[in-house]
Amino acid sequence: MIGFMEDENSPPVSVAALSFISDRRSELRKSEEKVANYVTAHPQKVVHYSISELAESANVSEPTVIRFCRRIGFKGYQDFKIALAQSVVPRIKIIHESITEHDNAQSLTLKVFQANISAVQDSLQSLDYIALERVIEACTNAGTILFFGLGGSASVALDAYHKFFRLGIHCNWYEDTHMQAMGASMLSAGDVVIAISHSGSSKDIVEAIEIATEVGATTVAVTSHGKSPVSQAATYVLSASTTETSYRFEPMSSRIAHLSIIDAIAVGVSMRRQDHYMDNVRQTRRALVRKRY
Repeated sequence: MIGFMEDENSPPVSVAALSFISDRRSELRKSEEKVANYVTAHPQKVVHYSISELAESANVSEPTVIRFCRRIGFKGYQDFKIALAQSVVPRIKIIHESITEHDNAQSLTLKVFQANISAVQDSLQSLDYIALERVIEACTNAGTILFFGLGGSASVALDAYHKFFRLGIHCNWYEDTHMQAMGASMLSAGDVVIAISHSGSSKDIVEAIEIATEVGATTVAVTSHGKSPVSQAATYVLSASTTETSYRFEPMSSRIAHLSIIDAIAVGVSMRRQDHYMDNVRQTRRALVRKRY
């Protein structure tokens, strides 16, 4: 029988809730059992962890975490985390981490707005400004900048492309994984890839970053998890600080923080070459005048 240790201020977690671990425990190898022990002792923490964070906490390798997940019947780590969240997190919290069943429109709106505000403020305090300075410098000198994002992060990549395109910078954005791989392969030394990934665990984003690295491009991860496969693959990491749960694929408050990081890069690049970029901005604004009443 597996015992469970509740995290502080969290409700108790029953043995039955994590039966998918207890049912297969006898099949685990010793290294995989270390993962099981950590998960069952700290389930509420693990639902917020990236695969890298769990591996570090359990003192095992990332492949061991993946093998553990598959051994107990899941396709991979994200599949496992969804099941874990369903077991230990109240259903309403999967919609949004701050709301309750009793919230009306005003109170839930206040909580959503406050979560967004907190994400931006917390990210402002924890952002790696040395890395940000180097990213601005790399983007200023880049021949081409590519923005990658999947799912909810694709909208951030598109917004980034829109901002840099208006400056007259040669850039593009891709949400198709094949286009990301091909685009990365066509880069050269001095070019830049900025990959936005809330979870930091997308295999396709990691692969695209690795391809860009092979051809000499600078790679940047904008993510919610500083310790994640995407972060480990990138040259520079700009990590947002948010309490948003990573088992939910759809980023909310973290998306606002990621947009703010992109804005900071765009403003920083604009300041480096004001005369050139401002001429481009004025030109694009004139082109839009006839589109408005």
